[in-house]
Amino acid sequence: MADFDDADFLDPSLKNIIDQKSLQWVFVGGKGGVGKTTTSCCLGVQLAKSRNKVLIVSTDPAHNLSDAFCQKIGREPTPITGFTNLSAMEIDAHEDLDQMQRSIEEAADDENSGVSQLMAELTSSIPGIDEAMSFSELMKQVQSLDYDVVVFDTAPTGHTLRLLSFPTILEKALGKVMELKDRFGGLIGQASAMFGAQGSPGQMQDMLMGRLEETREIINKVNDAFQDPELTTFVCVCIPEFLSIYETERLVQELSKFGIDSHNIVVNQVLFPEKDAEELGEWFDNNKDSLPKEAREICSKLMARKRMQDKYIGQCFDLYGDDFHVILMPLLDYEVRGVEKLKLFSENLIEPVDLEES
Repeated sequence: MADFDDADFLDPSLKNIIDQKSLQWVFVGGKGGVGKTTTSCCLGVQLAKSRNKVLIVSTDPAHNLSDAFCQKIGREPTPITGFTNLSAMEIDAHEDLDQMQRSIEEAADDENSGVSQLMAELTSSIPGIDEAMSFSELMKQVQSLDYDVVVFDTAPTGHTLRLLSFPTILEKALGKVMELKDRFGGLIGQASAMFGAQGSPGQMQDMLMGRLEETREIINKVNDAFQDPELTTFVCVCIPEFLSIYETERLVQELSKFGIDSHNIVVNQVLFPEKDAEELGEWFDNNKDSLPKEAREICSKLMARKRMQDKYIGQCFDLYGDDFHVILMPLLDYEVRGVEKLKLFSENLIEPVDLEES
């Protein structure tokens, strides 16, 4: 694209992520249908070249990792065919929440059933805390798996922003519960006793607070990791269309509010990223009279699409070119499915497109 000078912008590749060995969490997100799963898989493939153990986790209820790798992937880490150090898993936060609530119900016959039932009441009474606690269970599970780096293939933007806000939601909620404990003292223990707990109200209060404090510590640890650019980064994915660019701007602003590092934007489905619409337009003007009618119509639509894409790519570089690595990924004439095609396509994340190539 001749209007851009490579020297004006940051390196248009994800080499910065590959080279940052301290990274433990990489979130990949954006609007629905922009290629988040393909980008996540390609990034995982590239990370596997330099890391000992890489895990790709899908948190989108509409899982696509199995389709991308053309193999069955479940709720447990599944080794990817053709790799010795790359695994993937598909998880559903709502299923995890249901499982967590079932385990609470099953504890009803235990001697500490009063505490368990009060915990169940708490998880249903504070808005958002049910999903947040489910998220804490997910993070606990992922942290226990011992991987060098975890790539999260997230749900569309709105769900992702909720996911990333859970640590803050839960921290505030548990903070309120702790305040209540300080203000009302033994009432919480007496409430536990009303739910059928064994032991004195004081013991019940200490037990309940112990559980909440344990959850709070996990959330604080996750929150600190999320806000540490040495450990966590977010890759925004979009396509060169108005709604997608707008959604990316919203996502970048929200990530900034949460204190989460983001300095990479992947633009997928780009028509001839190394070419300029004006350059292609000149060729079309010079040759259209010699083309059949159908070919002229096809080329005309292609040129209209190319001009529209160049307009939004230009806006993307204007908005982010100084502070973000903007990576242009080409639109292909085949689907990127299976390990070999993912390996091949992933090279585009590392080898930047020459914007001045003619």
